[in-house]
Amino acid sequence: MSNFYQRVRRAITPGSADDQRVNDAGGERDAVRTDGGVVNEDSRSPDSESGSLDRLAAGIDGLLGSDFLESSIFWVPPFLLMGLFVYGAVIWNFLISLTDYQRFANAPDYSNLDFEMYTRALADSGFIDAAVNTFILLVAFTAGTLAVGLILAILIDRGIRFENSFRTIYLLPMSLSFVVTAQFWLWIYNYNNGIANRVIGLVGVGPISWLGNQTIVLWAVIFALMWQFSGYAMVVYLAGLRAIPDEHYEAAKVDGASTLKMYWRVIIPQLKGATISAAVVLMVFGMKAFDFLYSLVGGYRPPNGADILATKMVREAYANLNWAYGAAIAIVLFAMALGVIGPYLVYEYRRNNL
Repeated sequence: MSNFYQRVRRAITPGSADDQRVNDAGGERDAVRTDGGVVNEDSRSPDSESGSLDRLAAGIDGLLGSDFLESSIFWVPPFLLMGLFVYGAVIWNFLISLTDYQRFANAPDYSNLDFEMYTRALADSGFIDAAVNTFILLVAFTAGTLAVGLILAILIDRGIRFENSFRTIYLLPMSLSFVVTAQFWLWIYNYNNGIANRVIGLVGVGPISWLGNQTIVLWAVIFALMWQFSGYAMVVYLAGLRAIPDEHYEAAKVDGASTLKMYWRVIIPQLKGATISAAVVLMVFGMKAFDFLYSLVGGYRPPNGADILATKMVREAYANLNWAYGAAIAIVLFAMALGVIGPYLVYEYRRNNL
């Protein structure tokens, strides 16, 4: 047992390692008996439990690493807090989704748990529409943002003038909050005085009710989100392009490849890691589009045709006070998030990056 505490002490106190070496040296000198014998380790530690704990610690070290026990005092407290306030809350939310809890009249009844809220969701046309809109938003927003970011990164990587200025301009919208972005695009999409209608009016088109037409409102929201996050994709791709050796470009040119073929067949395939990382982050941002839609209309009900699972979840929980139904929608969103992040974590683990 003393050996375990000494290892923990060495992890906390930098100077304790030197003291331990001195004590070990002194212990070796004391281990020599005057009659020529040698003191056995077990004879100095009559507590047999110490040997068992030492063997247990050695087994844990062999399985999880030599610094697992020493570092536990640093990672166990935040691990417990994370488990209580994050994953504990997720489990509690899942239990609420199995009840019929509504309003604030009584506490949830956990004696009769079932999946009624999930079957209700599958039979709810509003939930189905919100799920479809969420899927369209994630796919279109992620693919469009990656495409715009890649084009911008290629243009900047070719050594244009004022490169730093353009990079700052493209990245600046990402620093804005969803609230600011929503107000900005609410002004642009204004039916009477918006810039969008003024621009298309120059070619004799419009005006168009960008936020009132349920056929195009979702695409208007996607375009606004692409404007905000294309700078992030540009930075990720630019870092990937700068990591590709110049020899690859030169070899492609020597083989007679055109610029388009060089990027399509040689350069872009080497950006697989950057594409996966950026896509995961963008999908997470897409799932958090509730802030944008809420600020766009100033309420829980987004424009017709732009309702997503996040807005429906909040509306059911806080406007209609259907807590169990809102919790079920939240669990569906959580499962979608796991479906996005889970494969990415497996991919990084197989590359030994985790």
